[in-house]
Order: sequence, then structure tokens, then C-alpha cells
Amino acid sequence: MRFVAVIAVIALLPVPFASAGNLDEKIPDAQQLAALEVRAAEASPREQCYLYAELVHSMTEIATIQLQQGQGAQASASLESARSYAAKLQTGLVNNARKLKNAEILIRHTAFRLKELMMGASLDDRPTMEATLQQLNTVEARMMMQVFQK
Repeated sequence: MRFVAVIAVIALLPVPFASAGNLDEKIPDAQQLAALEVRAAEASPREQCYLYAELVHSMTEIATIQLQQGQGAQASASLESARSYAAKLQTGLVNNARKLKNAEILIRHTAFRLKELMMGASLDDRPTMEATLQQLNTVEARMMMQVFQK
């Protein structure tokens, strides 16, 4: 019986890691980003939280790819866009936001990815990354406060 329990635990271990890995696989193109931005701008305040979190995540992933390709200026512009979306997320944060916990998880994951990216970035690219990371940490803290107030 103990053997069956051990096998069941081992079989279930990779499941959370597989879903966490999928966060980085879907990077939208320019048209999808524009559509997502329009959806976020026109959405109700309850819906905006998660949509802006998706935009922040997407722009950070795009910046990661741009830095890997040596396009520092474009990556910096992408991170500035991520910061503006994070600011919109922060100002529009409401108590009864839908998918608030999912948005918080996505922002935490994005902050983690940005921190990883900073490790290998040049000194010229770091100020924008640090400012973006600081803002993401602030947004995440506010989101956590909202989650635990419920």
C-alpha cells in the first residue's frame, strides 16, 4: 500500500511544473497584443486586472527575447510598456476583481523572470529592468493585500 502511495505522489509531482512552464510558451504577436490591449482598455474594472497582468507578462517575455537577440533599445521600450501596463493595473485594482489570485501569480512569475533576466543583462539595460521590477513588486504586494482582505 505504501508503494502505491509513493507512486501516486511521484506521478503527481510534474503536473504543477508543467503548468508553470506553459506561462512562457505563448508569446503573442503584435496583432494579438493590440487586440489584448483594446480588450483591457474596454473591459470592466473587474476584468482589467487579469488582462493588464497578461499584457505585463507578454511585454516582459518579448523584452527577454529582444535582449537575447541583442536588441537592447527595443527591449527597453518593451519594458517601458510593461511598466505602463503595471501602472494601469495598479490604479485600476478593485476589491472584487475577477481572477485576482491568477493575476497575482502571473505578476509574481513575471517579476521572477525579470529578475532572472537582470542577472545576464548589461549595465546599460539594468536601470529600466530595476524600475520595472520595483513596480512589479509594488503591484504584487497590493494584489496580495487585496487577496487576503477577502
